[in-house]
Amino acid sequence: MNKIMLETNQFTQSGYWQTPLTNVTPSPLDLNLFDQNGYDLTLLEQYYSAVNNVTILNHRSHKVAIKQPWFTQATTIEGCVLNHSLLFERKAYHGSALEQLQSWSKELPLLHKLISMRPKWGLDFSMDYVDRHGNAFEVLHWEYDGFDYDEIQSIKLHIEPKLLSIDWEHAAQQLLVYKDHWHHLDFFEQSDWKCNYFGIAKERFKMVCWS
Repeated sequence: MNKIMLETNQFTQSGYWQTPLTNVTPSPLDLNLFDQNGYDLTLLEQYYSAVNNVTILNHRSHKVAIKQPWFTQATTIEGCVLNHSLLFERKAYHGSALEQLQSWSKELPLLHKLISMRPKWGLDFSMDYVDRHGNAFEVLHWEYDGFDYDEIQSIKLHIEPKLLSIDWEHAAQQLLVYKDHWHHLDFFEQSDWKCNYFGIAKERFKMVCWS
């Protein structure tokens, strides 16, 4: 069994940036490619992360997000391979940072994209399976987002023991046995089928961050 390990990383309870920027005048380019339903940060959000001492990391090389490893696995080339498992956060604005954005928005209304944001937290777990017979499929790809820290933290604590207890190799072999039950389904139906199979909550993701 290709075991997974639970990391010690935790969500940050505070969902806001409060420290304002200095020596910055935002331009429309700083709001380019705003991600309204995910966790990718614009340039302006990255500036706020720096002055508020929040670590950001590259996500898929060309994107940046507030993320931390959730589960990890030793390097594995076959069988059950953990594609990724991450804790995501997206900050909103409060105090002096919010006042700064509101002041700038008189000249740059695009800033209301940030002003209207809600804090957001997300769980992402993706386990794949590959073998030397040519099989390749997702065993489980489960994402869960929310705007309430206590709710997401409760979901996190509830599902962690479940994910740790699963014999992933056995589960993958069983999914191969039942392939004709799920393989033909569309994305959302396949997700529902696998959540039911593993006895976990239905996915909830791509929640728009604007209030």
